[in-house]
Amino acid sequence: MASSTSNDFTINTKNMFNVRQESCDNVVEQTLKLATYTTSKLVEPAVPFNFLDHPGCHRNMSFEDVRAKILARGEGSLVQESEALLVDTGKFTGRCPKDRYIVNAGEAASKVGWGDINRGITEEVFDKVMEGSAKRLCGLEEVFVFDGFVGASRSSRKAVRVVTELAWHHHFCTNMFIRPTEEELASFKPDITILNSRYLFEGWKEAGLRSETCVALDLNRGLSVITGTEYSGEMKKGAFSMMNYYLPLQNIMSMHCSATVGKGGDTAIFFGLSGTGKTTLSADTTRFLIGDDEHGWDEEGIFNLEGGCYAKMIDLDPSKEPLIHAAIKENAILENIVLDQHGRPDYKDISKTENTRGSYPMWHIPNYQPSGTAPPPRNVIFLTCDAFGVLPPVSRLSTEQALYHLVCGYTSKVAGTEMGITEPTPTFSICFGGAFMPLPARVYAQLFRSKIEQHGCQVFLVNTGWSGGSYGTGRRMDINTTRAIVAAILDGSIEEATFSSPDPCFQLSVPLALPGVDAHVLNPRNTWASQEEYEATSRKLMGMYQANWQQFASDPFMAQLSRFGPGGDRST
Repeated sequence: MASSTSNDFTINTKNMFNVRQESCDNVVEQTLKLATYTTSKLVEPAVPFNFLDHPGCHRNMSFEDVRAKILARGEGSLVQESEALLVDTGKFTGRCPKDRYIVNAGEAASKVGWGDINRGITEEVFDKVMEGSAKRLCGLEEVFVFDGFVGASRSSRKAVRVVTELAWHHHFCTNMFIRPTEEELASFKPDITILNSRYLFEGWKEAGLRSETCVALDLNRGLSVITGTEYSGEMKKGAFSMMNYYLPLQNIMSMHCSATVGKGGDTAIFFGLSGTGKTTLSADTTRFLIGDDEHGWDEEGIFNLEGGCYAKMIDLDPSKEPLIHAAIKENAILENIVLDQHGRPDYKDISKTENTRGSYPMWHIPNYQPSGTAPPPRNVIFLTCDAFGVLPPVSRLSTEQALYHLVCGYTSKVAGTEMGITEPTPTFSICFGGAFMPLPARVYAQLFRSKIEQHGCQVFLVNTGWSGGSYGTGRRMDINTTRAIVAAILDGSIEEATFSSPDPCFQLSVPLALPGVDAHVLNPRNTWASQEEYEATSRKLMGMYQANWQQFASDPFMAQLSRFGPGGDRST
């Protein structure tokens, strides 16, 4: 749609978001209805609100048109060498997890696992923020609407509409979500609607919020609002969080993982928080890329939730990550990258943030899988970045150990991924993505168990963190060592290895030798100069595992899994 200089587009916002959705087998209706709820039925309003009616609406712009719009509005510039778009996210260069909220009402009130991560707000507060953002967007000369899908499986995908104030956010959505065909766009009706604007909620203190920044979800109505931050990752993670609520209620596992498939149809998935190697290890020239971050697992197999990749750019080296480096070209977006004196990206420069990012459509990876789907996985790999340097580079897990480590999601948050993180910080994150998991941990654990038992999956814990000492003393695991370990898992040669007895602290068995890997590093004890320090550090991490698990002590199913974690006693 053509742009307009008029800003007299007006709407009645009084009851615009005072709506609910009819329950159905798919948890949310295939069509998001703006409706008025009665005790007996849903009644659609006479004139449903639609941002497409805005006279300055730009809907699903082409790459060429949105790039021209971004440059004309001064929102970014082009990197001459690659033609990639360069943008700055402003004050926030990472997610704001402490400003994330979920509406505590309706069906979600009894299903969400409430706590420090899933913080509740009232419908009334949500509607005030949503209405304020909508009014701001309606008063602008131009708004940008992206309509697309989350989920490559047609049986469970959700139609998502993202309305943005910034043109480059529209470009980001075009990169990251699944783009519709012309026929799909003609009949498009959203299940999920996300508003992203520069609106600042002045009544945040009275509403009990932490700041004027607000990233909020209403899972009952399929609505999300993002205000006060221009970090683009909030949009994709908002949609992912919603899918992590909807899919498990349909008996579909939702996962914070990357996925690849071999020529023989052998699928592998890599769980892990940002900075652990999901994107790097899935960019494998010998395999086909399904996706690098967010997936579902249904009866048919694995499917990507996205249409693009959002890779960390820090220290990007073409000799170590050739596919990702080559993907930074026309239609890619570089966030918070500093250019050197020759106008080239300096991926080592972290003066703005260590969380430099690049988004690009999936087809920028030449060996991507166009369908975004693959058979059920043969191998499941949990990636952890252990800043203590005491976990082995690889260990094989039993089913119970796999459930324990999935729920723990231990790793070290890498600097910059979230605001305030300046060095690797040990953390436990449910399913290696707790910030995006609305349901209780037990739901994901039981669903995961059914999947791996049904398909006979092998599960491994791979440490991409430190070796030879903790952060500051040891050094980061060499990427070539990790690649060799992953290759041994994928080609099956690890099954021929002799494994050690479980160590008394972590109960982990490690291979004594693997092709292409220095046997010395396979047992972390061997790499430490001081055995006393190694033992003390191991006990420290063991204590952290045990303290973290106390939150599940009242749940019999979860409590019994503690026997298979660090310091556990399997004999009881």
